[in-house]
Amino acid sequence: MRVAVFRLLPILVAFFLWCGFSQASAADNSASAARRALEISTDRILTCIKNPDYVNPVTRPPLRRQIEEEVLHIFDFAEFSSRTVGQRWRSFTPEQQQNFSDAFADLLITTYVSKIDGYNGENVAYAGETASGDKVEVRTVITMKDGKKVPVSYRMLPKGNAWRVYDVLIENVSLVKNYRDQFKGILNKDTPESLIERIRNKVKEVRQQHATK
Repeated sequence: MRVAVFRLLPILVAFFLWCGFSQASAADNSASAARRALEISTDRILTCIKNPDYVNPVTRPPLRRQIEEEVLHIFDFAEFSSRTVGQRWRSFTPEQQQNFSDAFADLLITTYVSKIDGYNGENVAYAGETASGDKVEVRTVITMKDGKKVPVSYRMLPKGNAWRVYDVLIENVSLVKNYRDQFKGILNKDTPESLIERIRNKVKEVRQQHATK
């Protein structure tokens, strides 16, 4: 099933804007290292959001940068990018791979940051986790303001000494697969450079829209 990616991202934002999982804290020894990594990131981002300086446009930029850095820390955008492009990733030159990863990360972070101000206090509950080989899927359920429950799962893998997110499932729809379906159609007709340029243009569009609000 193909779903508009930009409809899914506000739900993803909700995950990062609450104070820990509702059923256990980061100190819970039963939680996996992957889940604890997510909890630490959410706490750091929430600290920025709760800072009184965040509501002031003049003092907000440094806090926004901290949020962006935290998203870069918890998400593996290189892995996200290669899985999103799929088999065609190998046909990209190293420069194209780097440019795509940078543009794609910029798109997701820019969209994420533009949605933060619309956060409405959605509640998130931990719903379990499943390990498969060296990968872990952490499952949560977001309860929206209208009472609707939305399942969101985070697929993570170890990179170096850290756990990183490489895919997110929102209502059982994979962001990686969703983007892959859309990018595949573009790559069937155009070059990698054209796809990269489209992503960069989308980033500019999102920034312009956010600047006018």
